[in-house]
Amino acid sequence: MMRKGLYYADFIYMLCGLCIITILSTHHQSVNCTKESPAQLSSPSNDIVAQFNLPSITSASNYGNRSKGYNGENGEDSQSKNYFTHLSFDFMNNVLFAGATNKILKLNENLRVLSEAVTGPVNDSPQCHAGGCPEDIETSLVNNYNKILVVSYAHDGILISCGSIRQGACEIYSLPRFPSTPQFVAVPLAANDENASTYAFVGPARYSWKEEDILYVGTTFTNVGDYRHDVPAISSRRLDDLNYAEFSIQQSIINIDVKYRDHFLVDYVYGFNSSEYAYFVIVQKKSHLADEAGYVTRLARICITDPNYDSYTEITVQCTATENHIDYNILRDAKVTPASQKLAQKMGIKKDDHVLVTVFSPSKEISDQPESKSAMCIYSIKDIEDMFIENIHLCFNGTIKDRNLGYISGTINDGRCPIVGSLGNIYNFCSVGLKISGVSPITTHALFHFDNVSVTSITATSTTDQQHSLAFLGTDKGLIKKVLLSGQNPGEYEEIVVDAGNRILPNTMMSPKKDFLYVLSQRKITKLRIEHCSVYTNCSACLESRDPFCGWCSLEKRCTVRSTCQRDTSASRWLSLGSGQQCIEFESIIPEKIPITDLTHLHLIIRTLPEPFNAKYRCVFGNSTPIDAEILDNGLGCATPPLDERPVIPTNTDHVLVPLSVRSSETNKDFVSRFFAFFDCSHHGNCQECLQSSWGCNWCIFDNKCVHQSIQCRNIENSVTSVGQCPHLKSNRPAILLPVRVPKEIRLEIENLPKPKSAHAGFLCTVHIEAAQMLLPAHIESNKIVVCEKTPYFYETNTHEYQAKVVITWNFQHYVDTAIVTLYKCDVLGSHRDHADCSLCVTRDPKYQCAWCSNSCVYNETCIADSDRAISAGSKTTKENECPLPRIDIIKPLSGPIEGGTLITIEGSNLGIREGDVRGKIFIGSVPCELVNYQISVKIECRTGAVMYEMSAPIKVANDAGYTESSVQFHFKNVLLTGLYPTIGPRSGGTQLSLIGKFLNIGSTMRAYLDEYECHINVTQASSTQVSCTTSEATQPEPIRSLHLLIDGANRTLECHISPATIPNKNLTRSNFGSYQFRTLPRQPCSIFNYTQDPRIMQIKPLRSFVSGGRVLTVHGMYLNSIQKPELEVFFDNERVNKTSCIVINSNQMECPSPPVNDKFQAFKSSNRVMDSEFDFKNESAHQNEYSRRKRKADFVDNFHIYTTGGTAPSYFVNNNMDVTTFVKVHETQLNLQLSFVMDNVQLVRDLNKYFHDIRSTIVYLADPKYLPFPNDGIKLYKGDSLVIEGELLNLAADEYDVNVTIGTTQCNITSLTLTQLLCIPPEHQPLPTDENGVDQSTDLPLVVVKVGRNLRFAIGYLKYDLNKPYVFSHAMFVVILTVAVLVIVLVVVLIIFRRKSTQAEREYKRIQIQMITLESNVRSECKQAFAELQTDMTDLTADLESTGIPTLDHVNYIMKVFFPGVSDHPILNSRKFCGSSPHTNYDAAMIQFEQLIGNKYFLLLFIETLEAQRSSFSIRDRVNVASLLMVVLMNKMEYATEILKSLLLRLIDKSLASKHPQLMLRRTESVVEKMLTNYLAICMYDYLKEYAGSNLFLLFKAIKHQIEKGLVDAITHDARYSLSEERLLHEQVTHSVVILHILQDDLDEKVQCRVNDLDTISQVKLKILDAIFKNTPFSMRPSVHEVDLEWRHGRGGHLTLQDEDLTTKTINGWKRLNTLAHYGVKESAVMSLIARQNDNYHIPYGKNQNQAPYHNFYFINNSQSHIIINNDIESGLQQPRLYHLIKPIIPDHYMNIKNSALSGASPATQSSHCVNNCNERVNKTIPEVYLTRLLATKGTIQKFVDDFFSIILTVNEELPPAVKWLFDLLDEAARRHDIADTDIVHAWKSNCLPLRFWVNFIKNPDFIFDVNKTYCVDSCLSVIAQTFMDACSTAEHRLGKDSPSNKLLFAKDIPNYRIMVKEFYRDVSRLPQISDQEMSTAMQQLSVRQNDEFDTISALKELYIYITKYKDKIMEALENDINCRKMQLSRKLESVGVTLDGDGTSNC
Repeated sequence: MMRKGLYYADFIYMLCGLCIITILSTHHQSVNCTKESPAQLSSPSNDIVAQFNLPSITSASNYGNRSKGYNGENGEDSQSKNYFTHLSFDFMNNVLFAGATNKILKLNENLRVLSEAVTGPVNDSPQCHAGGCPEDIETSLVNNYNKILVVSYAHDGILISCGSIRQGACEIYSLPRFPSTPQFVAVPLAANDENASTYAFVGPARYSWKEEDILYVGTTFTNVGDYRHDVPAISSRRLDDLNYAEFSIQQSIINIDVKYRDHFLVDYVYGFNSSEYAYFVIVQKKSHLADEAGYVTRLARICITDPNYDSYTEITVQCTATENHIDYNILRDAKVTPASQKLAQKMGIKKDDHVLVTVFSPSKEISDQPESKSAMCIYSIKDIEDMFIENIHLCFNGTIKDRNLGYISGTINDGRCPIVGSLGNIYNFCSVGLKISGVSPITTHALFHFDNVSVTSITATSTTDQQHSLAFLGTDKGLIKKVLLSGQNPGEYEEIVVDAGNRILPNTMMSPKKDFLYVLSQRKITKLRIEHCSVYTNCSACLESRDPFCGWCSLEKRCTVRSTCQRDTSASRWLSLGSGQQCIEFESIIPEKIPITDLTHLHLIIRTLPEPFNAKYRCVFGNSTPIDAEILDNGLGCATPPLDERPVIPTNTDHVLVPLSVRSSETNKDFVSRFFAFFDCSHHGNCQECLQSSWGCNWCIFDNKCVHQSIQCRNIENSVTSVGQCPHLKSNRPAILLPVRVPKEIRLEIENLPKPKSAHAGFLCTVHIEAAQMLLPAHIESNKIVVCEKTPYFYETNTHEYQAKVVITWNFQHYVDTAIVTLYKCDVLGSHRDHADCSLCVTRDPKYQCAWCSNSCVYNETCIADSDRAISAGSKTTKENECPLPRIDIIKPLSGPIEGGTLITIEGSNLGIREGDVRGKIFIGSVPCELVNYQISVKIECRTGAVMYEMSAPIKVANDAGYTESSVQFHFKNVLLTGLYPTIGPRSGGTQLSLIGKFLNIGSTMRAYLDEYECHINVTQASSTQVSCTTSEATQPEPIRSLHLLIDGANRTLECHISPATIPNKNLTRSNFGSYQFRTLPRQPCSIFNYTQDPRIMQIKPLRSFVSGGRVLTVHGMYLNSIQKPELEVFFDNERVNKTSCIVINSNQMECPSPPVNDKFQAFKSSNRVMDSEFDFKNESAHQNEYSRRKRKADFVDNFHIYTTGGTAPSYFVNNNMDVTTFVKVHETQLNLQLSFVMDNVQLVRDLNKYFHDIRSTIVYLADPKYLPFPNDGIKLYKGDSLVIEGELLNLAADEYDVNVTIGTTQCNITSLTLTQLLCIPPEHQPLPTDENGVDQSTDLPLVVVKVGRNLRFAIGYLKYDLNKPYVFSHAMFVVILTVAVLVIVLVVVLIIFRRKSTQAEREYKRIQIQMITLESNVRSECKQAFAELQTDMTDLTADLESTGIPTLDHVNYIMKVFFPGVSDHPILNSRKFCGSSPHTNYDAAMIQFEQLIGNKYFLLLFIETLEAQRSSFSIRDRVNVASLLMVVLMNKMEYATEILKSLLLRLIDKSLASKHPQLMLRRTESVVEKMLTNYLAICMYDYLKEYAGSNLFLLFKAIKHQIEKGLVDAITHDARYSLSEERLLHEQVTHSVVILHILQDDLDEKVQCRVNDLDTISQVKLKILDAIFKNTPFSMRPSVHEVDLEWRHGRGGHLTLQDEDLTTKTINGWKRLNTLAHYGVKESAVMSLIARQNDNYHIPYGKNQNQAPYHNFYFINNSQSHIIINNDIESGLQQPRLYHLIKPIIPDHYMNIKNSALSGASPATQSSHCVNNCNERVNKTIPEVYLTRLLATKGTIQKFVDDFFSIILTVNEELPPAVKWLFDLLDEAARRHDIADTDIVHAWKSNCLPLRFWVNFIKNPDFIFDVNKTYCVDSCLSVIAQTFMDACSTAEHRLGKDSPSNKLLFAKDIPNYRIMVKEFYRDVSRLPQISDQEMSTAMQQLSVRQNDEFDTISALKELYIYITKYKDKIMEALENDINCRKMQLSRKLESVGVTLDGDGTSNC
């Protein structure tokens, strides 16, 4: 119903022309008439003014009729068949007409639909005439594709529309009355094929004294129907009735010669009229005789005064591109346009002369298909006409002899040029014309070209001022490229996306005013603004855009088109591209800056200033009042603004910039602007700043101020004008060092020192130290040195130096300069770690003049106590022991290995003045420590020596003053290394190892190596017994045999040691048997650590989580146990959101809680609210509710990337009983994040999309579930039923396994989880009053807590048990129940007595009636449920197929299955390579000679004919064998095989036509050719079957198998509950139940669930389990059902092996029933496992024959579970118990009893009566026909898969092998040659060759192409489908009745539809382009190459030679009688084969 509503809505929309109007731009009142999705409407291009989108449902398939028309479309591609083709503009009424499939639309300028004419679909046929169809012609509903849409203003305005129906007939509409009363013209005019070209235009003609407009039409020949030969190639038509303009004596038509028109097809691209000629631009083959010549573009011309088309002339048009002058030979589109001024100058023609603007592409090789390259070429019409004249003269002057128009009908004078001079002087060629094909092309080089761009449309125009020419190029990607054709730099200047991904059509056109472009694409019409000048905000951007429509309107200061620029009276007012003028700018302003206080006049020099038009210019300074300007020769003159209107200069700067603009009073806009500076020199406070400013300031020395001019100084002589004249410190002066607390004076040399006057004050020094200032008086020395008064200085900072600032001033505030002095402290310079250090003090730089005095470091002048004891810095001589003993502060490390090598660092003071003071004086006890590094006095580094044993000793250091011993001791330790953990890690490294031992944290350096790989030590995590290291990357996975630990000089090695006793404790490996793995004991390499393969991720599930995270995600992969601490991360747009830690379960599985993403989710949800509100607003249209809902759904998929696990989102919510509003809400509140793993240094798992692209790695976060607390104060009474907990969104991202409910500390078992409810079963007794952690509750009631995942916790409330009342109530009800029971019993007895009084017939009738009603209901519900289940399972299967692929047989096995079914060890499988290098035997040589004979066509045909003549001895099996052997021999010569097959088929056709029933040809395999055809098709169709159609056949097979196995299948009789075959239907009602088993295998990472029936035999269960484990594994590669046993694991360690027969099997009355799951009592959720088969009394041990049956009376089909029991070996005479499964077989019993009677002497009559009695017993149970409804249930379930398969194989597409077309054409040609009028015969031939000989074979035998197991039940169903397909291919109608077979009735309603599909398939194949011999040859050669050497042809020849030997006499006689064979002496050659063979009859092979 929803679909019908959609059709109706679209139909109403189509009729009324309604559309959504959307304002696309606020600047223009324009509309968008569209039906786009909201996502497209939300962000329209600013250039798109309006857009119309073609409604989607208009094809033939949607108008109530599903039959296909001869255009070849079907319902599935109706979207692609509904498109625009033409667009025309009515300039008188300003409306557009758009031609589309089945309609013509009339739209206004803004693309609003005004009206429409419906032109289709209609019932038509290619065999119909344009006027209509006779009654005897079958028609069908076909689409009408618009081919011509032309507007003419004759007869008050008409619209001519021609379509593809009615042989291309037309309708003429009146423009004012459109679409009313069209005039239908039954004249075939246009092409009647969807893809063939037709071009028409209105042009003048002067065929008589009067000039009138006519219609010129060019049409491509189609050969579709019998009337196409009446349609000319080019013709002139009258506009009133579309008949030929002249068709009496003279004919205004051109025809392609009938000999060539089928293959010499002309594509009419464009046509136009210019001066006296009408032109067509066409694409055709270079030669009508040679296809390999390729294609060429030509220009055809006819004089408009020539009514007979005698003047028809063609010349070649060439367009070359690139530097290599490549010929772009395929025209894509062309347009004629007048040349603009600049284009005319460039081309040397006059302005407004017409030019032809074209777009070309190079062709792909010799085809007419263009490459994705394009070039634009321009030809002037003048040059074109000159080239036509030149070619005509070449013919008339005798230069060329032939007119080269052999493909045109009716050529004059045999196509030769006239004899020179025979026609005299010719003044007008139009009057004497001869049809000529010119040999001289008109050639030009491309103006520009595009690589990788396919241009499909061109529209040329010029600017409104006629200065520039430009073109709009449409591409196949939906882009419009704007290109400039004139000017200095032609080329592309802009690109606009109009209809992304869809081709732009050639009918794109300009609006009449050249302001808009109407762009036509396949499904859209777009009104496009041709310019957007307003986006350019300045003059430079406007002109640099290169848009010829745009120019800079100077006075308005905006970029506009010329027409909108006011008073455009001069070029300077509108500056445009190529005008040569520059933007209006200030060249200069004189002056360009003034002081803030000056008043002056400015001269503004302005480039290209426009003259004012009755207006004036004004100067505007910022916000001041505009000032009138004076117009000067080169600009303007302006006064500066008054002082009170000038801005204020900020205090921190010396100027202010003011925008100076020039304003026009015309527009009141500032059209030019520039900054102007006002400055103030007085803002500078010192001389250097003043003179360094940009304003030319001067400094007044004595006034101490900065002025603009020196005259402003009081004493002009003392003004300074340059920086160098300012007073300043002398450069390159030495640094000034001042010790603290020592009085010092500061001397500073000053250059340009001012000389104060008597009235001036002196100099002053201001010293800035830290936060303090010191004012010191100063005096002058030598007129240049300022000396600051002597004083001591000090600073608080504890640093050895401090930079102080000294500011020198005079006369109080007159600044001179600033100097930097350095203060220092000797006590800091001579100390280390706050301890005075003599060595440091005396070694400091001498510039400091520090000295060691009285145990401290001081300035040497202050050391006055004992000058003899002072040690000065830099002194050369010192006395011994003057510095004190060394002091040791720090020693590290304090321990090291006994091998030494430890680098010890000793820090302290007085550790010597130089290195030599301590060298050799460092000891650890008595062990010397070798000096390595030395830092004066404070630091020593030395390396320890080795000791023999562990010891401890102090460290001794000496200097000249003596030794010092440390207070702590250094310890020598013996390092031990005992182990490491873990012992496994990934190859990429990053594993953190723990090295275990003793004294591991000693020493100075530590390194570890795993063999040669370094393990990087983490020193911060080291302890005495353990140290951590991180492994580095290994080159490959490998075992590590040794660990080397290096600690200083110690080297400890840990190596592996393996002993025989430890081998069994190692991990077991697995050996593969097929794909099944069994444990064996391997040999383990010795290792202490193993680098394994990097972890690989195979699957992550589930991929949904709630926002708070904590849901356990199960990760399946490989080598996961090599990671110790894996982490899971989630990313949003490459930004990590959060991460969690994972737990590794085993090597193939780990569990990761989903990370919480609450913040990101809320942000994402907020950002989407605005989008959603806009989205909802734009879907309010009432008539589009259904459409909008579908679009909304689609857009959410696009915008939010909806992702679901295990199905689509809609199915997920429907299955969980969610309504649509909830579904939409969920979509709006979900967040998709990318998963990533952190696993040590493994990089692969960090980017799953890149390295594991075949797995799903996007997790969907949904809103958290919300569990509601109990009402009534949070206390709930529990009365013994299930506990219901309410909530919201409970199962969106969680299932029962993620939720944990506790009542107190006791679990509440969850039974159901829905969207709003959770159900669980509490414990029987009330738990203790605690929470889940055992914490007591104050209410004395247990707390109910729900935990979801690991992070969400909900306290629901308290549960109070109330179980007493129901118990008391049950006592009260006991008496009532007893009373009711008694009454019921009484009533039952009465009813029984009453029913016994009824007759037996009535009881039977009622029983059957009730049974039928119930059955009908059951069938209906069963069919629905089965179909839903099958769809779900098949969806999973399809997903599995995408990852695992279809188990398709390789080519060799495929050929063997088809050629030699049932044969597995044919000699041709023996490869010739086993012959080695030994020479050929005579036998092989003879076979090579015989192969040469086979390669002779005459011999081979005669050989086959002779064999088939021996009907008595040459059986059908021999015919099949010979045909297959011949095809094996010819597989590497497929081209020759095709030739042979063609000859044999033609012979067979001739033979069959001589018989009474020719339609039976190829029906049976009665001849060699029929089997050869089967094999030939099998070879040619292999790739098609494998790559294209095979998937649907496989899905059909799996669907049938799944449906059958869902019900019961009798293991003995193979009768099934669900079947398509009545013969295999289980005619009993056997009650059973479904059991879900959990399969636990050691080699599987997780349990596998398997659905079985409780009455399945053990073998059937095993097969279903194998199917579940090895889903799409090839059947031959998986273990057989007979090679494994089923083990039931139950209880604690209980293991029971289940078997079909064992000691527990029950035997009743000689019948033994096979064991089932119900027999063993297996219940739901039982755990099963498959184990290797055990040998016992009931199973035969395995030998070499692995397929041997375990039962003496079983045989197997294809190694499957389906076994048939031949009860009792007839020959043995033993009376063994007979076996049965569900029902006791009847017929086998009969046969067995007959045998038993023969043994026992019983009479046959006795046995017969036994069968009758048994049969009656079964019939009385039920009516078997009742269960025939199961056939309907099965058929309804798999109907979709049958339809899909038939549809795919009956659809013509590009993948169809050429052999099919070749074969069908061969049959059609034979029928035409023999004048077969009965189409049913050809239909039967085609059906017998392809559907019957190929498709039926593979439908019945899918195991021919797939490696699968076909059971009897499946085989019977496939046979029904195959029979249905055969019936569909038959033309005979079979009348069906109640007695018809059930399989015929089953598909009775579907067969008519299938017949239509078959007929249309045959028709579509016939319409395909004919396969040339070259194409067929190429295809066969490719097949031959691929099949070469697949089989041993010598063996095949040997097999064939057997028939030569058998019928040698007949063959020799036939060779002698045949004339051709006699000529070739073939009989002698055959004899020579025999002679060669007699030399050696054996072969070494």
